[in-house]
Amino acid sequence: MSPDVARRARDVTGPEEILELDADGADRLLDTLEGLVPVRPPLAVLPGSPVREAVVFGDSHGDWRSVATPVARFLEAPYERCLVGLGDYIDRVPPDSEGGSVANALWLLGLAARYPDRVFLLVGNHDLSRRIPALPHDLPEEVDLLWGPEPSRYHRLLGLLERGPLALLSGNGVYLAHAGFPRGGPTDWRARLEDGSEETLFDLTWSDCAASRTDRGLGAPFGEPELARFLLAANCRVFLRGHDPVLTGRPLYHGTLLTLHTSRLYERFGGVVYARVPLDRPIETTEDLALERVP
Repeated sequence: MSPDVARRARDVTGPEEILELDADGADRLLDTLEGLVPVRPPLAVLPGSPVREAVVFGDSHGDWRSVATPVARFLEAPYERCLVGLGDYIDRVPPDSEGGSVANALWLLGLAARYPDRVFLLVGNHDLSRRIPALPHDLPEEVDLLWGPEPSRYHRLLGLLERGPLALLSGNGVYLAHAGFPRGGPTDWRARLEDGSEETLFDLTWSDCAASRTDRGLGAPFGEPELARFLLAANCRVFLRGHDPVLTGRPLYHGTLLTLHTSRLYERFGGVVYARVPLDRPIETTEDLALERVP
């Protein structure tokens, strides 16, 4: 990385500063991020040694005040930790966070620019609204209210979020995605994940769990047998996901599934939580993870 690029990465601002930007400042920030935020493959792999822990937060939906806690945990030791977002950084913003979708997304993208080998922002269904519409979709109005009716800023912001991977693997047995996993036989899941089809996007970013009362009707919900077959094929033991606030913080299917949400909008279900995932030893069940609550 050139000294100039490194300086610009360090200069990426926080959420409160982002909300104070004028239109020209927003355009300059987007220019910087488009030059620095990495384009991930559909399936990415978390780093190994010296990284010893992944700090994983769930759907934040513009609640950058809650996201500040896992981000601070990561920034305590960015050489030894990585930061993972499970998608849905926009829309459904808490009432006290006006403009939160914009501030949250740009702040996290700034961290991905500054720490390209340590910050991984998985794509959620709301982040893919240009491909498969998700409702409510408040981001266009938030951008317009901050910087005026210029559609290109909205498209540039979503384009940056779309650079994230659809799924992540750790070397010690954890699979991470926004909602689900590729459906199909045990030998073709990687090819399915890489194909970029709408069917794959539904699998990865819209799937519901059969243990939940939530059923969006977009394909059959997955149950324990199907998840077990996928984890066996992927050589993993645990699936970390977001997408469904009803299941927040509840280990399911004999400790193979855990759902995270990091937004005060859904605090009534399972609290505002994130997870600390060891990367330096084998993970067998969700009991090997540390579930943390945002104060």
